[in-house]
Amino acid sequence: MMFLESSFFPFPSEVVMIPAGYLVFKGEMNMYLVLLFGILGSLSGALFNYYLAVKYGRKFLIKYGKYFFVKEETIIKMEEFFKVHGHISTFSGRLIPVVRQYISFPAGLAKMNLFVFCLYTTFGAAIWVVILTLLGYFLGDNQLLIKEYLHYIIIVILILLVILCFWYYKKQTKIKGL
Repeated sequence: MMFLESSFFPFPSEVVMIPAGYLVFKGEMNMYLVLLFGILGSLSGALFNYYLAVKYGRKFLIKYGKYFFVKEETIIKMEEFFKVHGHISTFSGRLIPVVRQYISFPAGLAKMNLFVFCLYTTFGAAIWVVILTLLGYFLGDNQLLIKEYLHYIIIVILILLVILCFWYYKKQTKIKGL
């Protein structure tokens, strides 16, 4: 199911990992295996999107992009951006709802280094999988608490991502001497 969540199919990871965490709490599943297969499923789905973009993405966007307001110049700019900032974009994208399903497409279009893509995708997915699993583990079947805490967790993650992006931007401008 985490494969589906990480590919372009709209399937929420909360539906998978939170109940899995609860089953770990009840002793019906193993925490390490839940985390391992949650992360591997996320990586597999991301690789599926990555390879779709590598194989068909550029040709498709050049041919049909005009119908979605995507110009070839935009594709080239995105490819250049991902060559320089793909790692941080992939990592942070894995932590943002909705974006996590689609961040692999621009990485594939830009033909981002596969090892780097897998590394940062795995780091980002691992954080998300661990958070959801622990949420299920500690809050169990209390749906109201899960909804409340998940909302706060997403806000904290987004704030941390803004801080990370700001730090990254400052570091990049300092390196370039701007």
